[in-house]
Amino acid sequence: MLFTRPDGVKLGGLDPVRRMLPFILPTRNQASVLCRQQVEVAPLREFLAEWNRDREAARQATLFHLVLRALAMSLHERPRLNRFVMGGRLWARKGLWISFSGKQGMSDDAPVYTRKREFAANEDLASVVDGLTAASASGRSGVETDSDKEVSLLLRLPAPLLRLVIGLARLLDTLNLLPAAMLRADPLYASAFVANLGSVGIDACYHHNYDYGSIPIFVTMGRIHKAVVVTADDQLQAREVFELKFTYDERVEDGFYCARALERLAELLAQPDLLLEAPDLSSSAAGSSPGSAC
Repeated sequence: MLFTRPDGVKLGGLDPVRRMLPFILPTRNQASVLCRQQVEVAPLREFLAEWNRDREAARQATLFHLVLRALAMSLHERPRLNRFVMGGRLWARKGLWISFSGKQGMSDDAPVYTRKREFAANEDLASVVDGLTAASASGRSGVETDSDKEVSLLLRLPAPLLRLVIGLARLLDTLNLLPAAMLRADPLYASAFVANLGSVGIDACYHHNYDYGSIPIFVTMGRIHKAVVVTADDQLQAREVFELKFTYDERVEDGFYCARALERLAELLAQPDLLLEAPDLSSSAAGSSPGSAC
């Protein structure tokens, strides 16, 4: 049991630096690298107008859906980012899971909900949109997940006892002894966490990674605003854009590999018709040249 996990496969054959990093940088926040992308809105809006034309209003795709789809495709194509550090070891995650959050309403007092969803390599955009729409609807309506119920139960404990329980859970996790059901339900055990801050009119920010759980990548999506961009013919124009900001655990993989994943993400959002295709899992996808850097 100490050498296996229900949510991952231990990796061997790593270079010495990669093996040492979890001991030199024992927490995710110590190993955080910050990245930023600016995304033009016009191509995405044109795609959404066409794609949503024959879909009922309740099942229409949004910019956030396209960002999640692009992120999932990028992680499928760059699978060495779908890893996590636990117990000083690097693990390949079983399945690709993305957690996301939202508010149940636009008031200050509206609670925040969190959902976690698996993104299969062979599912199409329609399945992704329908799944995300259903998950968001359940969150906004206040439906409790198993993880929500566990948190509510724990919060009934006195503070000293709660600290003891959380500390025990961390120890069991380090020893690979947490039950599979707990790991599967908990949104902090995922490939990435995405927060759509733009949905409540907030700019993207660099968010810390959680040292609890196993998420190596935190993404925030900011509000739409105008910015000056350089066009293909070297002209300056004011265009609508939004920002994506990433906090990345560098212990998982090096910046060179990460940069290629960011380049692929930018390509998918600049040419959203590519989101209709399946992820390119061939070796040629792993060989694309780097553009932006972590």
